[in-house]
Amino acid sequence: MCDRSPKVPAERLVAEMVPPPRFDGVRFDTYVPDPTQPSQQEAVTLLREFAAGLGGAHAAGAGRRGLFRRRPRPEKRSGPRGVYLDGGYGVGKTHLLASLWHAAPAGPEQKAFGTFVELTNLVGALGFQQAVATLSGHRLLCIDEFELDDPGDTVLVSSLLGRLVDEGVALAATSNTLPGKLGEGRFAAVDFLREIQGLSAHFRTARIDGRDYRHRGLPEAPAPHDDETVTRAAYRTAGATLDAFPALLAHLATVHPSRYGAMCEGLGAVCLTGVTPVPDQATALRLVVLADRLYDREVPVLASGVPFDRLFGEEMLNGGYRKKYFRAISRLTALARDAGGLADAAR
Repeated sequence: MCDRSPKVPAERLVAEMVPPPRFDGVRFDTYVPDPTQPSQQEAVTLLREFAAGLGGAHAAGAGRRGLFRRRPRPEKRSGPRGVYLDGGYGVGKTHLLASLWHAAPAGPEQKAFGTFVELTNLVGALGFQQAVATLSGHRLLCIDEFELDDPGDTVLVSSLLGRLVDEGVALAATSNTLPGKLGEGRFAAVDFLREIQGLSAHFRTARIDGRDYRHRGLPEAPAPHDDETVTRAAYRTAGATLDAFPALLAHLATVHPSRYGAMCEGLGAVCLTGVTPVPDQATALRLVVLADRLYDREVPVLASGVPFDRLFGEEMLNGGYRKKYFRAISRLTALARDAGGLADAAR
């Protein structure tokens, strides 16, 4: 991966605001609610109704227009224009958000889906006013992993959403309850509604309870492999990359996070040797973004060194960005399980 430094034009950032490949085929019907968690089925019902309420004059779409050409203004609709999914890790919030995007009765060019980080990157690439103009022709904007830990970015996105609501754009968002606050009801929802200030009246909130599906009935995170196994697997796997973990961390500092997705395109696997605890917070946050993009694209990760649950020190896991670190651990663990067959074949 250290040889990859893609250049991504702003037009591509907009065009790629769709559910990631992992969620291409998800629908409400493919979500399997936990029968012991009624809030999961309630969330499905709420989102189905929300999607049905998005129909209107522009729902059929009029074809993709140029990036900087003004689009017809969507019709405003009555009732809440936003829905917010509050819950812990791995309860299927992204699955449901992507299902909403697929179910919304509008053409792909009138719907946008991205993470909070991707949305802030888009504003950085286009500028605030042009981002408003570009997204205001949409019927629906879905924001996954809304982050409440950066006041500046939160205010930026809150301002953007306010302008889009005025243009009649419907909103949907998810975020994670902090690990230390699980079981305390609507902690994340209360924070979310406070931070978006004047927009809170436009959102209906839905709490989704449950265990992380990535770990239901599955063994603990697989133990790391030795360097020889990882190296052998890299050479035997089509499209695999092989990097020393410290070198990869250094390379990530040279690539803007908005380009990490492009950096992961076409990979068959990521093989890492010498994984060690991440040395500082800036490096850790870059690694979180990479983990998200790898998980989106279902790229297996085979590694030697320390287990992924030891990537981030206690100070990080107890600090303000801990929700990101717990998510990264969960997702990297899932990708490490996916890579198990590569290691077996290399032995």
